[in-house]
Amino acid sequence: MKPLLIEIGSEEIPARFISRGLALLRGDLVQLLEKSSITYGSISEFATPRRLAIRIEHVAEIQDDRTIEALGPPKKAAYDAEGNPTKAALGFARSLNIGVEDLTIKKMDRGEYVSATVKEKGKPTADVLSDSLPKLIASLQLPKSMRWGDSALKYFRPIQWVLALLGSEVIPFALDSITSGNISYGHRFLSPVAVTIDSPSSYVSSLKQHHVYADPDERKHLISEGLRAIESSDHRVHEDAELLDTVTNLVEYPTAVLGSFDTKFLTLPKELLITVMKTHQKYFSVEDREGNMKSSFIVISNMNDEVNDTVKRGAERVLRARLEDARFYYAEDQENAFQDYVEKLKTVTFQEKLGSLYEKTERVCFLSSVIAEMINPDLQEKIQRASLLCKADLVTGVVREFPELQGYMGMIYAGNSGEDGDIASAIFEHYLPRFAGDSLPAGEIGAIVSLSDKMDNIASFFCLGMIPSGSEDPFALRRQAAGIIHILQRNAYPVSLNALTERSLKRLDPSEDNRAKLTDMILQFFAQRLEGMLLSQGYSYDVINAALSVTILNITDIQQRIQALSALKKEPGFPALLTAAKRVYNILAKVQPGDVKENLLSEPSEIELFGTVGKVRAEMMTAAGFDSLFTLERPVNAFFDSVLVMDKNPHIKENRLALLFSVKKLFDSLADFSKIIE
Repeated sequence: MKPLLIEIGSEEIPARFISRGLALLRGDLVQLLEKSSITYGSISEFATPRRLAIRIEHVAEIQDDRTIEALGPPKKAAYDAEGNPTKAALGFARSLNIGVEDLTIKKMDRGEYVSATVKEKGKPTADVLSDSLPKLIASLQLPKSMRWGDSALKYFRPIQWVLALLGSEVIPFALDSITSGNISYGHRFLSPVAVTIDSPSSYVSSLKQHHVYADPDERKHLISEGLRAIESSDHRVHEDAELLDTVTNLVEYPTAVLGSFDTKFLTLPKELLITVMKTHQKYFSVEDREGNMKSSFIVISNMNDEVNDTVKRGAERVLRARLEDARFYYAEDQENAFQDYVEKLKTVTFQEKLGSLYEKTERVCFLSSVIAEMINPDLQEKIQRASLLCKADLVTGVVREFPELQGYMGMIYAGNSGEDGDIASAIFEHYLPRFAGDSLPAGEIGAIVSLSDKMDNIASFFCLGMIPSGSEDPFALRRQAAGIIHILQRNAYPVSLNALTERSLKRLDPSEDNRAKLTDMILQFFAQRLEGMLLSQGYSYDVINAALSVTILNITDIQQRIQALSALKKEPGFPALLTAAKRVYNILAKVQPGDVKENLLSEPSEIELFGTVGKVRAEMMTAAGFDSLFTLERPVNAFFDSVLVMDKNPHIKENRLALLFSVKKLFDSLADFSKIIE
């Protein structure tokens, strides 16, 4: 057993590609070892902007012996009419180094084929990797992969070197014009020399001597320590895990450097300052202990202390220019009242077939009014005002420059223009939640406008046939559907997804037939999101499926049904009740009878069942709730055991089916019991 080390050195890879590229390299390398029957041990990952590397411990020096079944040409091509082997059969046998007499015939769905079972002795691992690694590296592709020079090879950035070691021995191969070796390279500026790696175990320490921290976790730790070291009694680094991940993949030798900017920029909104520093410059912002911005920032340098004073001055100069731009846009935006920007929405296209942002705003206003009537009519005026203004900041200078500040700048500008505080907050909150785990709108106005905006997006793109499929969801409709569900669930709003869908589609005005089809598609789309969320909360699949079979998707009601059904399933008498329920469902599979006619009931068991149905219906409205369903088990079974449902008299038959249908409706008031697994 020997350790294996593969390092691909290149020009600087963008930070956002490094984690994905490293995952591809690891996955393909593991797949290669497993497919080649080469045993291996633990795996370590290393990456900097100039390299991706994988080290694997305890790699077998020789493949395991394998038995391989090879499939050859069709039988009719391998043998002639007399059963003699053709050139196809002879060539197939020769390719496997076996005699033609060792070939067999294998029957498959598509016909009979020549087959052979070959025992293959394991080859040295170095030989296997020498053949396979060039293809593996050439197959690593990301959306922004590139070619360079006259090479046909594609990679994230031009490759400069490849290191490949099995123990202390080089795995020899050529990748285009690059030959593998045991050479890596130090820091581009602080130690721009070739570094000989004697063995995979010395890889990290050897590079560290040349100002390269190859382990991303170690770099992240060093950056965090550097940030903490700068903090003082009146300086606190603004926490940002995403930025920490980004800068970790921007440097090889991290050092934290404290810079400053003119205090005049502190008049800008806090999130605007943070965004300028983070988005454009990848700087950490600094606050005081109360969360107020300080006129300081921290840049993570890729150099040592000897030149970091120069790094600081350069960072301050660049940031000053960025902040001046932000200050200019912020001042220019406020030359007009915020409501004046609503009219400008008419000049911006929301989507080619859906009209302008102004038309989008009109749809949000309409749907917000509908929801407000259901939830809190007293807020109607404020909700309409928030809906009208919710997209206005999209045509402001700051948001054009920093799109991630949409909603936030609207809240700031609305407040500066004298809008009600609740309305201003709703402009920001209507975008929430923006991602999984994000906070939900805190205020009712924001929650209602958020529901309207998201629901209109879903209905609009479904109308255009732009429906998420597989991993493709360019308009984030799945995330928005989950947001709607979470808002309805958290606030226990008495609003069904059916109502939201129908009113949204009515405003978009598809044809009557198309509207019904789209409604079913959208509700199924929501049901899929609900199913996933409920499964993650620990509910069983059959219980969820049964509860979601109800025709009205009211989130609060469905959650209560699932909780009640889950509790019933734990009761000792539930299996017997389920058996009785399924007897009812089975006989009514294709039947939709009318009302029960009491004067046609004659048998004691059907009279008893009719009376029990009435009692259960009444008890379900009391504290007994769904527990009263258990009283149906005995009379249902007695009915089936003593009465012929399909009586020769059509009136008796129809009445007994109607009686069973009244029982089914009691079960359906909780869930579709036919979908529950015993």
